[in-house]
Amino acid sequence: MLELRKADQRGVANHGWLRSRHTFSFGHYHDAKQQGFSDLLVINDDRVDPAQGFGTHPHRDMEIFSYVLDGALAHQDSMGTGSVIRPGDVQMMSAGTGVRHSEYNHSKTDSVHFLQIWIVPSVKGAAPRYQQVHFSDAEKRGRLRLIASPEGTDGSLGVHQDMRMYAGLFDGAESTTLDVGPDRYAYVHVARGSVEVNGEKLGEGDGVRIRDERQLRFAKGEQAEVLVFDLRPLERPTM
Repeated sequence: MLELRKADQRGVANHGWLRSRHTFSFGHYHDAKQQGFSDLLVINDDRVDPAQGFGTHPHRDMEIFSYVLDGALAHQDSMGTGSVIRPGDVQMMSAGTGVRHSEYNHSKTDSVHFLQIWIVPSVKGAAPRYQQVHFSDAEKRGRLRLIASPEGTDGSLGVHQDMRMYAGLFDGAESTTLDVGPDRYAYVHVARGSVEVNGEKLGEGDGVRIRDERQLRFAKGEQAEVLVFDLRPLERPTM
């Protein structure tokens, strides 16, 4: 079963220097029916003006991914990490016992467009850690590349949760399938372009909750970039 979450149904935040679309409840946007999906708690689609960003702030017990689509994002944290994240890079910060960090647009002339993704960890109080890996377009072209997993399989980032995240690029005749295990959920987010998932046409910013499907087929992409989450069969409460 596919449950569509259209792009124009997402929450909106406009702070001038920051324009965000929230797939799930976040900040001042609250929707009792959109409290995340399984261990996937946040997908924020953020666009930040040149030389602007998020000042130093704390996090605790959360797996936080940054996935840059355009531009460059500068990161600094209390672990002593300083980096710049560009398209193709996937950055993950395990907040664990507590970490403070800042994120700024690295450019003084161009905006940065990125996704911020939060996963609820399976353990609390873990030691904070930082990871960053580059995945080339060739690794994602016409297929789903594993970019995060509990064991850090195949060069993916290691995450403190029973979930796997994939990224893929699809255009024209390119297609692929992903097997979904029994008693597993999945979530698909279209970061840009459009693609069909099991015959359902999804456009930029669309997402879909997936239950009781044993295989996902991706086809008929039009300059599509997609993220796919393989998740535990957990229903989050509405409140």
